[in-house]
Amino acid sequence: MDDTLIHCNKYFEMILCKFADVMLKWFSDFRLTTSEIRSKQIEIDVAGVLKSGFASKHFPQSMIETYHYFSRMTGREISPAEENLLMELGMSVYEQNIEPYPGMVETLDILEQQGHELNLYTGGEKAIQERKIEQMKLASYFHDRIYIRQHKNEEALEQILTSRHFDREHTWMIGNSLRTDIIPALAAGINTIYIKLPNEWSYNVVDLKNEPTTSMYTVSSLVEVPNIIAESMAVKQKKRTL
Repeated sequence: MDDTLIHCNKYFEMILCKFADVMLKWFSDFRLTTSEIRSKQIEIDVAGVLKSGFASKHFPQSMIETYHYFSRMTGREISPAEENLLMELGMSVYEQNIEPYPGMVETLDILEQQGHELNLYTGGEKAIQERKIEQMKLASYFHDRIYIRQHKNEEALEQILTSRHFDREHTWMIGNSLRTDIIPALAAGINTIYIKLPNEWSYNVVDLKNEPTTSMYTVSSLVEVPNIIAESMAVKQKKRTL
């Protein structure tokens, strides 16, 4: 869902820009750079998600831990008021008005019209993700086929695939994360469409270690998805009739 159907990363980026500005002001006597601040926050952020999954307080906590790191490094005193400000700043990312990616409605409509059963698989806290789903009226497409998980990995996807009937040969994962969407889907033996986005969150950027044994496509736009699936299905059908 996030950054496949609706915008997400750009709001985190907006908050992180504000965070860097605040840190540069607080640590102006120590000549910190935006690059240093962002690099340490990314390091802490990725490590925390790997350990704890997609918990809402993890993001502001990564900024607070970055603040602590540079406070220790420079000998600057830690202020509870500054910690509270960073917590409020980090949590504000979940209060942003959300908006769909271009072509979201059109793509879902076409896939429905083509006769596909649509399933929504997203990572995060249930209340936050359900609020986004309600705001975007996504339940009209996915109904009870909505799966919200704090951890998105091979085990979580396998549990979903075995919870109801999925014909894996004809099942597709469409997502923007190599780590949490594509690699688990390839391991599960389903087809994939990787929507490669500019300025992707570093957590999502990993290397594919093995050659896919199922169909895998890389696109830059959501609207390319229906044609790719239709063409792939036509090729498979043609092979069966030969």
